[in-house]
Amino acid sequence: MKVHLLSLTNILLILYVLVSMCLIFGCSGSKNDKEEYSVAAYIWPSCQDESMSREFLWSEGIGEWQIIKRGNPRFEGHYQPRLPLWGYLLDDDPVVAEKKIEAATDHGVNVFIYDWYWYDGKPFLEEALNDGFLKAKNKDKMKFYLMWANHDVPGNMWNHFRYKNDSLIWSGDIDWENFRIIVDRINDNYFNQPNYFRINDEPVFSIFSVSNLIRSFGSLEETRKALDYFRDEVKKAGFPGLHIQFIGWGNNGKPRLTGGQYAERKSINEIIELLGVNSVTTYNWTGSGINEDYLKWGENAMSLQQKWDSALTIPYFPNVSIGWDNTPRYPQFGKERVVHINNTPESFTAYLIKAKEYADNHPEQPKLIIINAWNEWVEGSYLEPDMLWGYSYLEAVKKVFAEQN
Repeated sequence: MKVHLLSLTNILLILYVLVSMCLIFGCSGSKNDKEEYSVAAYIWPSCQDESMSREFLWSEGIGEWQIIKRGNPRFEGHYQPRLPLWGYLLDDDPVVAEKKIEAATDHGVNVFIYDWYWYDGKPFLEEALNDGFLKAKNKDKMKFYLMWANHDVPGNMWNHFRYKNDSLIWSGDIDWENFRIIVDRINDNYFNQPNYFRINDEPVFSIFSVSNLIRSFGSLEETRKALDYFRDEVKKAGFPGLHIQFIGWGNNGKPRLTGGQYAERKSINEIIELLGVNSVTTYNWTGSGINEDYLKWGENAMSLQQKWDSALTIPYFPNVSIGWDNTPRYPQFGKERVVHINNTPESFTAYLIKAKEYADNHPEQPKLIIINAWNEWVEGSYLEPDMLWGYSYLEAVKKVFAEQN
């Protein structure tokens, strides 16, 4: 893709970034804002050698790199396959985790949110956290928390070369027996880690699919009982409480947590109050649809964010997406499903600034900004350096957040 530097869109973007940077840092280069920001990035721990993934998904022992390497361009200028500057490193290697922690903290990212899975009565892809991150010598430099990715897994989502239809490999449903095991595991292995991310001293636990959570327990009332059980166990472990964070989405430009029978005709805030939810954020900008132009995609996402902010009675934490290109997973997807226009570090910087402004305009809540993602290579959304942009996306975070401290 050729970027026309003198286009009106890019001129306006550059002006916006320059003016905003002036306002943030001071035009003379002084650092005006000394407040600490928690800049978190999602970790998708798929690139590792793990028994379940070898058996059901990626047999080569390099995890999803097996799929990422086979990405192919669908149109002129399409950047596929994506090429990591560091090479095809494995997520469950503590030396690799140390490299990632250094790069992240050097550039202003100070929290990792690990996608965490539980299928068929056991954890999935947990080694990246247990054997990689938590065994890294420099782990104390970085906070972390869990996002329970309790979604269904159709075979052709994660390996269409092996599975030709959408028949389920795993369901995101959970029963009470497994839920109790999950609560104990998380309490014992993670919440007591000194670098686990907390708000008001309460460990933060994010949940991806509200619908699957409610479906698991059968009703909102039964889901409340499950979350109350979780909260009680966390208090028994010595914490003042549990900070439950839900992942929100969108439907026709409107905020959405869950729908249909699972909502039980209740509003978003009624569901939040009933379940005792503490905050809402998003996983990425796809809840506002997909637009080929990154700037327009971001505008749609900001519109949805504003609606979340206006609607909620609890904090909403802003999200900034880096891009979107999941064509390696879907051979039928073409140009219209790829964010490829104005998808640059400069455009990303503009939306980081907007996220910072959002945090500054909500002094009543923690200054938490969430980025999608650290390493979603297969979805074209990653801060890790690649062969096209190098460290430019990490440098963008550093300019907006690290250099102001």
